[in-house]
Amino acid sequence: MSAGHDHSHSHDHSHGFGHHHDHTPKLDHLNTAFIIGIILNSAFVVIEVIAGFMTHSLSLLTDAGHNLSDVAGLALALLAYKLTKVSSNNNYTYGYKRSTIMVSFFNAVILFASVGLIAYEAVIRFIHPEKVSGGTMAWVALIGIAINAITAWLFVKDKDTDLNVKGAYLHMAMDAVVSLGVVISGLIIYFTNWYWIDSVVSLIIAIVILRGTWSLLTDSLRLEMDGVPKEMNLEKIKKELLKAKGVIDVHHMHVWALSTTENALTAHLVIEPANLPLFDNIKHDLRHRLQHLDINHSTFEPEFADEKCEQQDC
Repeated sequence: MSAGHDHSHSHDHSHGFGHHHDHTPKLDHLNTAFIIGIILNSAFVVIEVIAGFMTHSLSLLTDAGHNLSDVAGLALALLAYKLTKVSSNNNYTYGYKRSTIMVSFFNAVILFASVGLIAYEAVIRFIHPEKVSGGTMAWVALIGIAINAITAWLFVKDKDTDLNVKGAYLHMAMDAVVSLGVVISGLIIYFTNWYWIDSVVSLIIAIVILRGTWSLLTDSLRLEMDGVPKEMNLEKIKKELLKAKGVIDVHHMHVWALSTTENALTAHLVIEPANLPLFDNIKHDLRHRLQHLDINHSTFEPEFADEKCEQQDC
């Protein structure tokens, strides 16, 4: 039985990746949004690194590391977006979609390493505080709020149509809040000369990054191991399959991620022998139902109510 490629992709997780001509302007718009976001945030990383070294501010350097991870995240989202359009070939029958999962895993590992270095440096600085220019810190972080807000705004229109776009939007919105923390600590240092505040803010930023990175690491590992994507509920999917006319039971069901935006399913459908001529209709109905549950590729095998299933997990 063929996989679910014969049905319209208008309901899939990554709406913008369909092949209909009316989506072309949106594709261009998103492509531009990613590129502008990458350029703006890369420029800001350079500004923060220079300012961080000039002012001896660890929280600025910490935030620069965080923003560098944002650039990587945006680049990953852009890559995912591009790769969904690369056609499959004889060696890679699903195309290169899975590379999005691998890149997100590496992104998480690199982030963990940088958080470790940040935390170590923050503790050392807390014990031996260094003089920091609070005013410069505040000004640079203010620029950060503006850049993060502009980047988030670029994605606000499409954030509910694609997981990667939503991720980029949430990341940027959160970063604006992190930059606000740096502004506040810069102002406190400027008026009080409490230089230890810089280390405390660095540790808070590190914890914020760690929280976001932990879910990125566990989610990408789960997908890498062909686990059921976090937002998927197997019971709910099975109930949906059983709603189809003619389906008595469902066996041997597997759900996994093809990429960070596309999911697949295979299942044995138990049907009455009399319903076999209607199997194409059953499949068509089920694919439509599954696309509303963010499953874009489905393969079904008929199994008769009076025969014994040979698979171990039936």
